[in-house]
Amino acid sequence: MKKVGLLVFFVVLVFLVSAKAASAANFTSASATLVNARFSYRAGVLTGTSGNSVITIDASGNADNDTNHLFPGDVVCFTDTLENGCIGNKTYTVANIPSTTSVSLTSPLTDDLLTDGYVIASASAALTLTFTTADVIPINGDLYITIPTLNTANRTNDGIPDTAATTATNGFDQGKIVLGDVTAPASNCTQWGTIVVTAGDATNDLRIQIPKATATCTASSALTVIIGSTHNLINPAPLTTHTQGVADSYQINIKSRDGSGNTIDQSDVSVAPVEGVFVSATVDETLSLTIAGISANSGDYCGVTRSSSTPDTTATAISWGTISSTYAAATHNTDQLVTVSTNAKSGYSVYIEENDQMGKDGNTCTGTTPSAGDFTFTAGTCIRDSVCQVSNCSESTETDWTNMSTYVGLGFSMEDTSGTDATFEWDDGGAAFKARQIADVTQGGETRASIMYNTGPVSGSAANVCFRIAISNLQPAGYYYNKVRYTAIPIF
Repeated sequence: MKKVGLLVFFVVLVFLVSAKAASAANFTSASATLVNARFSYRAGVLTGTSGNSVITIDASGNADNDTNHLFPGDVVCFTDTLENGCIGNKTYTVANIPSTTSVSLTSPLTDDLLTDGYVIASASAALTLTFTTADVIPINGDLYITIPTLNTANRTNDGIPDTAATTATNGFDQGKIVLGDVTAPASNCTQWGTIVVTAGDATNDLRIQIPKATATCTASSALTVIIGSTHNLINPAPLTTHTQGVADSYQINIKSRDGSGNTIDQSDVSVAPVEGVFVSATVDETLSLTIAGISANSGDYCGVTRSSSTPDTTATAISWGTISSTYAAATHNTDQLVTVSTNAKSGYSVYIEENDQMGKDGNTCTGTTPSAGDFTFTAGTCIRDSVCQVSNCSESTETDWTNMSTYVGLGFSMEDTSGTDATFEWDDGGAAFKARQIADVTQGGETRASIMYNTGPVSGSAANVCFRIAISNLQPAGYYYNKVRYTAIPIF
């Protein structure tokens, strides 16, 4: 009889244990998302001296044994062998990567590096957990989340990314995560209590407890927990034996529990950090400057209507033909079209200049202005640049030029046709024809001024350059000419 009683007791015991285990269910639609799933970088230091901006890394024995996973712009710091924080509490920015074992910084080191220390670039991320309850979470129950950390005392929360031989012994560094950085579910199930964050240690991983304070959380509630509202977890570095491009997978455990700590529902969700991919391309610097002639026999250019008697221009020539001292708008004005395109980040400027003023048969025109008081330019064998009015125009200052009998010479104005890049326009301030001189750079020593500009990239910005010429009845007969040059300068 004793044997029978013992046998019955054993069978009942097994039934009870099995029934208890079968009551736990998995969450449905459970997932984990890292905002930044890039590995942290952790390499050994080989050389690095104060005042030098280039360091060399150790090519073996570390999580990262080359610079393949370090990118320009990354922020790095250097530790001693015990990883007691950043040396000098100083961080640096990577300027470029000269080779697979060298790193160039944007500023020189302020301390000598230790050859048994590490170069660290932390990748941190907020972690979002989403899941749907299978069963009710009762009052005084909780959500209990376990995040893997390094199985080494005093290393799970030092702000330095961790590495180990296996994912079972490695994990995330807690960084500065505190209870204020954990957001409890805010919909479908509310009224949570004070969150408890317990740092990992040599035997325990990082644990986050979100108590259910009042009211139950019903089954089939879709919940979201965000870890990293202000401070983020620090992603692990690659394992010490690692193939680049292959993710290391870490499991995060989510449980719902009753008031006695018994598991109700649970799921393991995985995150898989991997190396970032450095995508690079070089875009050629582009600049297009087009000078086009105008031969239209109609239309207004800088307020002057072209006709069949208006001189035609080409990309390389402005041929006034035979001109008289009797000024006529149609015959004494003509135009070229300047078009600019560039991808220069800071834009461009177009300048205009001449090798000299218009000299008879190529005569050199000494100086830039006529004799004092001689506004009609009657002396010499040059068609001088016009002074426009009593308040003289110059190569950089425009003045309304309306009196072509007294104030003669050569000048130009501007008119935007696509965009707003002209430095000035013919009708600024209600003017009839605001004009400038062309800078006499070679003989006159004048400084060229911009006639078109923009502070950013442009595509097809265009403006008319409107030339005007006038002479007095005392201008010596002959063939006058000079050379005008446009220069476009991009600012990359």
